[in-house]
Amino acid sequence: MGLAAVVAIFVADQASKAWMLDYLAVDGGLGRGRFVPVTDFFNLVVVWNRGVSFGMFAGHDDTMRWALAALAVVVSLVLAVWLFRTQDRLVALGLGCVIGGALGNVVDRVRFGAVFDFLDFHALGYHWPAFNVADSGIFIGVAALLADGLFSRREGHT
Repeated sequence: MGLAAVVAIFVADQASKAWMLDYLAVDGGLGRGRFVPVTDFFNLVVVWNRGVSFGMFAGHDDTMRWALAALAVVVSLVLAVWLFRTQDRLVALGLGCVIGGALGNVVDRVRFGAVFDFLDFHALGYHWPAFNVADSGIFIGVAALLADGLFSRREGHT
């Protein structure tokens, strides 16, 4: 189940990024893109995140790109070991989602030097940082792991 989640998140992420980049790019790729209002609270945009969450570490040189990609690969490998050792379906699903999302964003860093984000939600004048399918997979995976840690009952735990 976890391996299926890795593949599903990774493929959905890369396919959606290819589709949205083709649809939104106005200069052939890595620069500006079209702004497409979809609803009163949702837009499609082109954002190139050279950092991590909320753009942290984005102002650093190209070394940071490779350091962040390498860190994501190492974390994914550690989580993969955990994935292959777990017997719990929720944990496996959560780990698979995190790994698939992390690897999807690694591909962007290697190919483009930045992660392509295109989903822009907003309400009452406030915008959440733009994100993508990989980020959604990571969020869902972490939520599943937290839910398991907080609510599962295992022998030997109180």
